Amino acid sequence: MTTVRRAAAALAATAVLCTAGAGLAAPVAAAAPSPAPSPALPKGLYGTGDPTYDGVWRQSLAFIAQHSVGIEPARPAVDWLMAQQCDSGAFASYRPDPSKTCDPKTLLDTNATAVALQALAGTERQPAVKGKPSDPVTVAFKSAVNWLKGVQNADGGWGYSPGSPSDANSTSIVVGAFAAVGEKPGDVTSKTGKTPYDALLGFAIPCADTSGPGAFAYQPDKTGKLYANADATAAAALAGLGKGILAGNVKPQQNPSCEDKTPQTVDRAALNGASYLAAALAKTGHLNAPPMPGAADTTPQPDFGNTADAVVALGASGHTKEAAGALAWLEQNAPAWAKTSGPAAYAQLIFAAKAMGADPHKFGHTDLVEALNATGPAPQGPETTGNHAEDESSFNVWWIIGIGTVVGVGIGFLLSGRKK
Repeated sequence: MTTVRRAAAALAATAVLCTAGAGLAAPVAAAAPSPAPSPALPKGLYGTGDPTYDGVWRQSLAFIAQHSVGIEPARPAVDWLMAQQCDSGAFASYRPDPSKTCDPKTLLDTNATAVALQALAGTERQPAVKGKPSDPVTVAFKSAVNWLKGVQNADGGWGYSPGSPSDANSTSIVVGAFAAVGEKPGDVTSKTGKTPYDALLGFAIPCADTSGPGAFAYQPDKTGKLYANADATAAAALAGLGKGILAGNVKPQQNPSCEDKTPQTVDRAALNGASYLAAALAKTGHLNAPPMPGAADTTPQPDFGNTADAVVALGASGHTKEAAGALAWLEQNAPAWAKTSGPAAYAQLIFAAKAMGADPHKFGHTDLVEALNATGPAPQGPETTGNHAEDESSFNVWWIIGIGTVVGVGIGFLLSGRKK
């Protein structure tokens, strides 16, 4: 899910090549374009960075995190998110002028739509508008559900943008969104009869493959080869288990294992993914980000967002022992990263803390909730519609976040950092 939102589908493709590493020559880095002036930030938006690629993403993650601790987001923040929706029900990553009607040039985004759907599912309902069949929030998430169903690919999954090839991150995020509003992901079928779980199994790497036993790939490469992607694995593990981004602290403790079944089941594939993440964290206590193609410095750098995503996935699958060291590492090192990265990063850390039964108000020396709230308009206060931290029916699955990702996920449960 990572924080920056995985900048874009192009980044996602780059991430696949990067992690693949299978003898592919890295492209020469192009000269960096001159930075565009930062747009004026709209009222109600969380974060101070350029929202072009992650405005809806970071706003939605902030809402979900606030709901998880019983806080209702500020009404101006909710109004801003709802205004970002197109008449079709879809969301773009960011629409600087929501008064303008969406047209064919509007870059609709399945990830933004899915995560906004999850955020709205937990948002306090407003009085119904006269002449309307339901309140505005309910109308908004129902139309988002219908749009997502309408752009499902033949293989049962979703890509970052409508019509693009399915990827594990986007599919997982949509699965979580459907579960959040009471839809059964396994009953959502494409025109060819495929479900999202069929698509996820297509990204699962067998345990017998020693290059990434049990992991999930973001997408296959041009030859159809699957390469392990930690962020995609974390997102798919949650979706495959039918659990939400707020799930976790599962007991009793499970022992990591990888098992190839014939035929393979999505829940077994999800547990295989958890075993891959547990092994990856055991190496250094955290995950690393691969160097970008053409980068002069190829030294591995800690990936805070994907490490947080992995902790969520392990906590939700009963592998808390294997995630404990990574959570401790995040408590010591991640607050500085979150302060620089913004609201989505704080949200990811809150999800990780809750997945392990830890107090996000006491994350090392940081109150993550207070820090998140400070990035946007002051919340309304305690929720009046129930404690969403306890009532996970509002968030049955992930996603993700998933799911994400920037670039899909590894990038952060999608643009992760999702700045992208």
